Amino acid sequence: MTDWQIGCGQITWPRDVSEEKVLADIAAAGYAGAPAFPKPATTTADRIAMWQRFGLKPAPGYLAGDFWDPARYDVIMAQTETYAKFAKDVGVDACYVAANVDGNKVQNGRTRMQAAGHVTDADGMTEPEWTQFVRTISDVGKIMQSHGVKAAFHNHVGSFIETRAELDRLMQSTSPDVLWLGPDTGHMAWAGGDVVDMVKTYAPRICTMHLKDVNATAAAQARAEKTDYRGAERLGVWTELGHGSIDFPAVFALLKQAHFAGWLIVETDVTQLPSARESAEQSRAYLRSLGL
Repeated sequence: MTDWQIGCGQITWPRDVSEEKVLADIAAAGYAGAPAFPKPATTTADRIAMWQRFGLKPAPGYLAGDFWDPARYDVIMAQTETYAKFAKDVGVDACYVAANVDGNKVQNGRTRMQAAGHVTDADGMTEPEWTQFVRTISDVGKIMQSHGVKAAFHNHVGSFIETRAELDRLMQSTSPDVLWLGPDTGHMAWAGGDVVDMVKTYAPRICTMHLKDVNATAAAQARAEKTDYRGAERLGVWTELGHGSIDFPAVFALLKQAHFAGWLIVETDVTQLPSARESAEQSRAYLRSLGL
């Protein structure tokens, strides 16, 4: 497992905390790296230098888009060029790509953020939207591939690719040579999917992964009460690794069998602990207890 790199995402920290403070906490908590991404009015060299200042390596960043909307196609292609070139220049061979979660109203008039965790068929994309989504995400993958970067598709509650059925359809509709998988364990569990089975099915296609854990009781309550995304978070759906329902030893065993080599990114989107750093430390300690 020596070629597995353990990183920590910045999402747990409040947005008013400086980037320097976040990176310092991640380094102090014992992680090898943190996701790196372009920043306006800042050079790639500046970004690399900041990560190096804290002894961290750049880990795969994240590009979200309205892949189902033909009016956004040209903008998404331009963004992809920027993110792919940045990833190459900072020495990262993958970039997460995910459907946006904001404002995407569906056939029945509600948003996927409102349907989070209790999606019905009426909450899905139309057939023309599916066609456009597959076309756009495939072209995203081709652009990234041209820069030596793998487009790692990321499932996300509150987006158009939330459920296992939606993920399966996308994976079956795209070429593994163009679109890889960068799954999120927590989002799949909250959506009601079997995380271990997802990893077993797609392990050869997984090039990076977000590690999240889920409080199964809170997720079940949110589904029963049909709360929206933020309502589920207030119920405490997220928890530190090893404190939720996900069988991480089984997940890691499957990755090892598939000869996985890449970044595993720890994320607890909303922590119930006093600070983000304590959350990061607790999850890191859990992974160490598993030999990672």
